Amino acid sequence: MKLYSYFRSSAAYRVRIALNIKGLTYETISKPLLQGTHREPDYLALNPQGLVPALDTGDAVLSQSLAIIEYLDERYPEPPLLPVDPIARAQVRSMAQAIACDIHPLNNLRVLNYLRRELKLDDAGVASWYRHWIAEGFRGLEVLARAHSGDGRFCHGASLTIADVLLVPQMFNARRFETDLAPFPTLVRISEHLESLPAFAKAQPDATAS
Repeated sequence: MKLYSYFRSSAAYRVRIALNIKGLTYETISKPLLQGTHREPDYLALNPQGLVPALDTGDAVLSQSLAIIEYLDERYPEPPLLPVDPIARAQVRSMAQAIACDIHPLNNLRVLNYLRRELKLDDAGVASWYRHWIAEGFRGLEVLARAHSGDGRFCHGASLTIADVLLVPQMFNARRFETDLAPFPTLVRISEHLESLPAFAKAQPDATAS
């Protein structure tokens, strides 16, 4: 498999974590977003959305990180990333989508560039925007994690799920933009445990920068 990635993309970070959890071997093809290589014709031919990540499975090129992660979980079911119980599965998906759909889209590079270039916000203004939307999203997620975490090490129950895979990259971004994490002790504790696991450590941006 080939993963089209950028080391600092939180969406690509998620997929790297999932691939590592599944113990899969893959080739990384870097698409430096700041250089615009994700908008070049050869990449748009593979992924018309012009975003990272994209995963070439050998049979198809898949885009959108949640879709890729669920494909990996269905194709390589061990270890599972979704609970068996339908209610628990929905709860995990809800937590994952709170990050992927509510927090991340407001803070991705396209939005930050628009704030700078079109709305003329300075770096302080952009950082304030970023921190605001992370905090907004984390407030509800903190309550959900506190309610559903079985042992304080994972977002839901006592084993890895897709919610954990998405939490760690978002927490990385929160720290990068110096978000006040004091109101979110459950999320911080879970993320610190997850970051100590080999599959997460191997995927983190400093380990994959190129």
